[in-house]
Amino acid sequence: MGTLLTIGEAAKVSGLTAKMIRNYEQSGLIRKSPRTESGYRLYNSEQLNQLMFIKRARNLGFSLSDIQSLLSLWQNPERESRLVKQLAQSHLEQISTKIAELEQMQQVLIKLADSCKGDTSPQCGILEQLAQSSI
Repeated sequence: MGTLLTIGEAAKVSGLTAKMIRNYEQSGLIRKSPRTESGYRLYNSEQLNQLMFIKRARNLGFSLSDIQSLLSLWQNPERESRLVKQLAQSHLEQISTKIAELEQMQQVLIKLADSCKGDTSPQCGILEQLAQSSI
């Protein structure tokens, strides 16, 4: 089992906050940690690796549900890599859709910004166009 870390130490090492660690424990992403007589949570190296795995997956934008699936696959030596790839590809498709939506929003906002003189007059094309039923 190795060295046990308090939640504060685990937070420092993993780059997560203690609040997020408690949240991941409560949601079942990681198993509940044993506690000292005074009630302090203690985390072993396996749990620490799981926390760092979760942080990296969150940084890539995976949902908690997807992270649960990825953790299960990671911990299963009999896993099929195609399942892991399917999860990653599905997430990539979601990201691509979001990028397209953001690019469309960017183009509309560029046009809106260009329609406003930005001077001391009260006239502003941005507000006028936002007040219309379609942009």
